[in-house]
Amino acid sequence: MSGAAAVLALLAERGQTLAAAESLTGGLVAAELTSVPGASKVFRGSVTAYATTLKRDVLGVDAVLLAECGPVDPLVASQMAAGVRDVMGADWGLATTGVAGPDPQDGRPVGTVYVAVTGPAGAGKVAALRLNGDRGEIRRESVRSVLELLHEELRENARAQDTEQNGGN
Repeated sequence: MSGAAAVLALLAERGQTLAAAESLTGGLVAAELTSVPGASKVFRGSVTAYATTLKRDVLGVDAVLLAECGPVDPLVASQMAAGVRDVMGADWGLATTGVAGPDPQDGRPVGTVYVAVTGPAGAGKVAALRLNGDRGEIRRESVRSVLELLHEELRENARAQDTEQNGGN
């Protein structure tokens, strides 16, 4: 089962929804998710916020953070994931931001990528990646990585719920 199929199946099983905020992946996460039959039961939609102003105006990323750190930053990725979750009314939000190349951006080398996931409780995770390859390879690996991060968070969230339901045992 592909990464997209696996996360969609877990979300469907729980009756939860997902939204995506993408920068460097330019819609590839949404395309990967919607390639799975039945994705519409879980996937609410996505925002491709390629422009920094859209990260601020649509996704609610802090303007001071963007001015001081630029769009390729772990906290920006986290805020993108939380913002798309809120904007789309989803249980889970995920985000990608980074430099796919061919040139560095804002002092960040090609292959610098941050992927983030935010869940129902508002807590989430960010992964910092240093990817090699051409533009296409970096973008594809970013998609794979954010779906893997979501899969890990879903499994972790399930374990936490099981522990709660079993009285902490």
